[in-house]
Amino acid sequence: MVHIVREFEVPCPQDAAVAYLADFAHAVEWDPGTVSCVRNGDPSEPALPGATWTNTSKVLGRETELQYTLVTLQPDHVVLEGSNNTADSTDDIRVTSLDGGRSRIRYEATITFKAVARLADPLMGLVFRKIADDTVRDMTAALTRVGH
Repeated sequence: MVHIVREFEVPCPQDAAVAYLADFAHAVEWDPGTVSCVRNGDPSEPALPGATWTNTSKVLGRETELQYTLVTLQPDHVVLEGSNNTADSTDDIRVTSLDGGRSRIRYEATITFKAVARLADPLMGLVFRKIADDTVRDMTAALTRVGH
């Protein structure tokens, strides 16, 4: 299992940040591993719990597809869960309102590998720590655009 937590501030109001992050199709803008992320069903509908996306990610040169579901959507909390044959992934994002139209993001990612893929845990821990640092950079840039 890989478990990573990052906390950082962004120049974006809480409500705008939560709405943006709840639509996982935006992951192509803030998740450096995401190659594509397509909403299943009608993408013009608001992203509500139960909405699903097909996410294609590339890690260490290898593409993998996960099916993600929006599990939690609250004014300060978004949880997305993804799964395929080799891993389960949870993105747990808390957004705290700060003064001046800013927000504090607490991004927690947990990836649990299945079966033989568990053997890669030590290596993947290193890989995902780097990806998490890049995610902070990319999510900050994306939410800066949303907030302005």
